[in-house]
Amino acid sequence: MRFYSIAFIALLATSCNSGGSADAEPQKSLSDSLLQQVLDGHDVAMPKMMKLQRLQKDAQAEIDSLKKTPGNTSRIALLDSTIKNLSYADVAMHEWMEGFKYDSLKDNEPARVDYLKIQLASVNEMKEVVLSSIAKADSVLAK
Repeated sequence: MRFYSIAFIALLATSCNSGGSADAEPQKSLSDSLLQQVLDGHDVAMPKMMKLQRLQKDAQAEIDSLKKTPGNTSRIALLDSTIKNLSYADVAMHEWMEGFKYDSLKDNEPARVDYLKIQLASVNEMKEVVLSSIAKADSVLAK
């Protein structure tokens, strides 16, 4: 639900900024720029979540298939590790989204900047976890 709120606010913000002349563009504050970077980081990772869940199912299906015949322990272990990495990435995304407060400290610019700097580091870490777990899973499942 929070994702939809963030997405709606981001959509609303971009649609409100598209009006008016190009010459009269208002100056963005540091917190506005940081917020946009945070939202951009989220927007990179969020569309990958469906693929992440599909990769988890594909890896589990392969494990289930391999368990029917003996001698596949190393492949099963690799697939199990892949599922754990994907699960960690899924949890990282959800925890970040639950913890992010869009309107946090809106009336206190210095504190908001500090908060958004922390959130930027956090969203970049989450994004990297999501993207790297998907890349690794793609590599494992392609074999």
